[in-house]
Amino acid sequence: MQIYTRTGDYGTTRIIGGKSVHKDSQQVEAYGTVDELNSIIGMIVALEETPSDMKEELMRIQHYLFDCGNDLATPEKHDKYPYRTNADLVTWLESRIDEYATIPPTVESFILPGGTQLAAQLHFARTVTRRAERRIVSLQQEQTINQHVLKFINRLSDYLFALARVANSQAGVEDVLYERSGRVFHTELTKKDIPK
Repeated sequence: MQIYTRTGDYGTTRIIGGKSVHKDSQQVEAYGTVDELNSIIGMIVALEETPSDMKEELMRIQHYLFDCGNDLATPEKHDKYPYRTNADLVTWLESRIDEYATIPPTVESFILPGGTQLAAQLHFARTVTRRAERRIVSLQQEQTINQHVLKFINRLSDYLFALARVANSQAGVEDVLYERSGRVFHTELTKKDIPK
């Protein structure tokens, strides 16, 4: 099988459905950043210190990220190419966040990214997730997108934060609190208080 196609030699690429777009378009930036994030998660899965159950869950997320990239590469809503990311994936991520949040000690201030090698890599993935989210927000100002993708990516950064804290906690490593941080996590906040 020939890997190279030469179709991108002039700065364009084809998205789902065959439309040609510039490689620096908001659409390519969005799904390209999701692809970058997927690669970083693959690096985390490959770490020897990553527990097997965590690897399995992260690999599941890698599949979901491919679905997100597929949806972002689809021109508007296309009957022939239906979206793959749905509300169930967002709900699943929220359930994982809720479970992980009960494991490490409660914090009410910002923490510095780091700790174990695993936690540091998870924090790095979290920041790339935030960049992917920004790219998706830029794209939605130009065209209609699958809103479930944006929600999934938004929750994913919270998931990776929670997982990084779990990684440190399970290794017996304390998170380092940002020394000039005020109280930022309000545990009494309920769902009715959160803007929709």
